[in-house]
Amino acid sequence: MDEPLRLVAESAREEQVVAEPLSFEGFFEAEARTLFRRLCAVTGNSAEAEEIMQDAFLALWERWDRVGTMQDPTGYLYRTAMNVFRKRSRRAALALRRALSHAAEPVAFAEIDEQQDLVAALRGLTPRQRAALVLTDVMGYSSEEAGRSLGVTAGTVRGLASRGRENLRRQVGERT
Repeated sequence: MDEPLRLVAESAREEQVVAEPLSFEGFFEAEARTLFRRLCAVTGNSAEAEEIMQDAFLALWERWDRVGTMQDPTGYLYRTAMNVFRKRSRRAALALRRALSHAAEPVAFAEIDEQQDLVAALRGLTPRQRAALVLTDVMGYSSEEAGRSLGVTAGTVRGLASRGRENLRRQVGERT
């Protein structure tokens, strides 16, 4: 066979050879590192980039019989990764909005002033009077429970609380 005919025959055989379908493992090896670096740039967080990359490759793997035959499976991979990123961003924003909507309402300035006045008045009491008042009036303990906590009798707690309330009335009366 002369040279030109041999070349034509070889090129005809090469055209008849069908391109071998790309394996998922080969595709992963070829694209994972680049996708990871680009997702790190997008997210600013390597852990989040890795999770997004894993989710995107998992989605492709589940559909590899169709994706592997696409003209541009890499484009599909990037589109899938960006969809995963947007979905995660929307979920995070929604969670943040829900958390902020459940946050306590800001305390009004008048309430803050009252709290500061009360704290200042409590500082004027003896430590035992202050403890008796906080345990019985704020925390709702009975005299007996407060007495056990303080190591005194229930009568002593009632006396300390009574004197503490009287001192508070006097201090608040002096300020008004």
